[in-house]
Amino acid sequence: MAHRHLKCLALLLAKQYAAIGGQAVIEGVMMRSPNAFVVAVRKPDGTIRLRRDQWFGLSKKWNFLKKPFLRGVIILIETMVNGIVSLNYSANIAMDEEMKNEARKKGVDEKEYIEQKRKNETVSYATFFSIFISFLFGIGLFVLTPHYLTAWLEDTLGASWGLQSFKFHALDGTIKATIFLIYIGLIGMIPDIRRVFQYHGAEHKSISTFEHEEDLNVDNAIKYTTFHPRCGTTFIFFLLFISIILFAMIFAVVPVGEGKPFLVKHMLAVGFKIILTFPIAGISYEIIKYLGSHTDSVVAKVISIPGMLLQRLTTRDPDPDQLEVALTSIKTVLYLEDRYNLREADSKIIEKDEIDIGSIKEVENTTLALKDFLEH
Repeated sequence: MAHRHLKCLALLLAKQYAAIGGQAVIEGVMMRSPNAFVVAVRKPDGTIRLRRDQWFGLSKKWNFLKKPFLRGVIILIETMVNGIVSLNYSANIAMDEEMKNEARKKGVDEKEYIEQKRKNETVSYATFFSIFISFLFGIGLFVLTPHYLTAWLEDTLGASWGLQSFKFHALDGTIKATIFLIYIGLIGMIPDIRRVFQYHGAEHKSISTFEHEEDLNVDNAIKYTTFHPRCGTTFIFFLLFISIILFAMIFAVVPVGEGKPFLVKHMLAVGFKIILTFPIAGISYEIIKYLGSHTDSVVAKVISIPGMLLQRLTTRDPDPDQLEVALTSIKTVLYLEDRYNLREADSKIIEKDEIDIGSIKEVENTTLALKDFLEH
């Protein structure tokens, strides 16, 4: 009965929880539904470790944050938090053996030593500091550098585009996109990152299987493409594209830094661009949401093409074992929503917990183990 219940879960919940999203992590996949948060990671011994938790988004507490354009900004922030927590968790799993060796050398209890190390997986000040540093790195690489390169080229070429011209922002956007492509291309050469890109493909295939209301198994998932219209890579494309248009329009009417020295003027312009990143993110999210809910529309398919092309850089075809991990993650997040009726919950019903399960090739045993874990 347990196997049958899990097998039909996607069919029962597909329409109700259509907004499921995920992220690839180190040797695993994070899946998040509106009210549940799960990370599944393949351990070195071949078993899958599951981390489950209940999720309370900011928009659940304050309804006004669900409004169009504003919700995109909130989801961007929440996604960054989820991503840091998931990556920390998966990194800790990958380092288990190393930590066990450290514990042996120090002569301390292995379990207690690992648990102490894993405190970093919660949303703490260290987590927010990591997000802050990542944000600064992104701003420096994708906002500050392209802007000053554009200003330098303008000065070197003796041009007079100015911050009010479309040419300035078009060149700025082109440099920004080039840096992004080079960055993705370079990190994609790292073997560990290539595996993360495979898990990214597994995440997309699993979500597509769910959205097409098919049974969540490897045979069904493997036939789907590694591309998905709601992917974060597509989101980044729209962020870049919309920024060119919006910056050109706004800077044309707002005299940012006018009359100020060169350095001050462009520092003010960069600061203004950082502020504008949030409404741009809101607009980009609404486009992504439209694409995800109109997959059969010709217009949506055309709009999706650039983002899908970019996903060729950030996704790879997963192997069956990687698909198993992604499918286990999405099965768990769906089961939590259904088992605990989380959409009605206004307080904590389930606590963060984790379990090791075998390969889901062992269907009956794994399903029973998964069910026992979820219901205890």
